[in-house]
Amino acid sequence: MSSVKGDFGRGLIVVGPVLVTLYLAYYLYSFIAGVTPGLLLNAETLEAIVPGLGEYARARLAGFLRVATFVGFLALAMYVIGQMTDTTTGGILEGVVDYVANRVPVIRVVYNASKTATETTFGAGETLQTPVRVETWDGVWMTAFKTGQRTPDGRATLFLPTSPNISSGYVLEVSPDDFTELDETLEEALTRVVSGGFGDADTAEDLEDTSLTVVGQLESDGTREGDQ
Repeated sequence: MSSVKGDFGRGLIVVGPVLVTLYLAYYLYSFIAGVTPGLLLNAETLEAIVPGLGEYARARLAGFLRVATFVGFLALAMYVIGQMTDTTTGGILEGVVDYVANRVPVIRVVYNASKTATETTFGAGETLQTPVRVETWDGVWMTAFKTGQRTPDGRATLFLPTSPNISSGYVLEVSPDDFTELDETLEEALTRVVSGGFGDADTAEDLEDTSLTVVGQLESDGTREGDQ
């Protein structure tokens, strides 16, 4: 019985995320197709272009074209806005948006989380670097991560995450002689911390996106603390 339960669990681990991803993709597609106006792209306007298709097929095709057009315009708008942020005017507008969003209690959380995830995904800002082992008490070693920052007196700034919630932790200022770099990747070290020490290094790649999101959140929190 335990073998059947274990096999079912492993199968669910593989199939579950795929089904959830497909469902979210379908939901997002249906949502965009439903909210985009069908004044220009609808089954009637496509009848002259593809007269051989039935009304249902034309309606499906019109929905797909509306989604493609919406995504195209959105990508173009993001590119243009991204170019504007390199200018003085764009920087001012971005600052105004940040200021307004951070003054609304609920919107502030969603806005900062979304911004952090986006910045991290596209490589904006610094990220956690080499995992290290630091002795926090006599004979007790813990996994921390270099941040790439140093204090004015030359100490390295490390981030010591809690387990299993790595979005919180402690900032350590440690002499370079008081910690040891680990011969493993960032994802492998984060896997061990998140799993409470039970994680398998072979599954480290599964946490790559999670680690990037958490890293961005930590950087955003650190930036806001510095501003204060």
